[in-house]
Amino acid sequence: MEPAAPRNELVSAEGRNRKAVLCQRCGSRVLQPGTALFSRRQLFLPSMRKKPALAEGSSPEGDLLQEHWLVEDMFIFENVGFTKDVGNIKFLVCADCEIGPIGWHCLDDKNSFYVALERVSHE
Repeated sequence: MEPAAPRNELVSAEGRNRKAVLCQRCGSRVLQPGTALFSRRQLFLPSMRKKPALAEGSSPEGDLLQEHWLVEDMFIFENVGFTKDVGNIKFLVCADCEIGPIGWHCLDDKNSFYVALERVSHE
C-alpha cells in the first residue's frame, strides 16, 4: 500500500479531491479530480477481499477509518460496484477487479457515498 500523501497534495482549498482516485489493486479510475469532498467520519469497513466474500458477512474483521471522499451522487463515479445489502449498508468495491470494500453507503441516506482514502490510490 502506498504511503498517504500529504493532505494539501490531495485536498484543494475548496475541500475537493485534487487528483484522480484509483483502485489500489488494478489502477482502475474510481473518481475524476474535483468530484468528491474531503470528509472526516468514523466508519467501519471490513478487511479488503473479493466481492463474494464481502456479501457473506462472515467476518467482522476490518478497520475503523476516519478520512473519506464524500460523493453525493452515485452517477459521479467512473467505476464502482456495490455489494448486496449488509443490513442497511452497501459496501463500495472496484467494478473491474471487485476488490473492496473501498467505501460505504447507508441506504437511509441516498446522497452520501464514502470512499476511504486509505483504500484507494491517487494520481
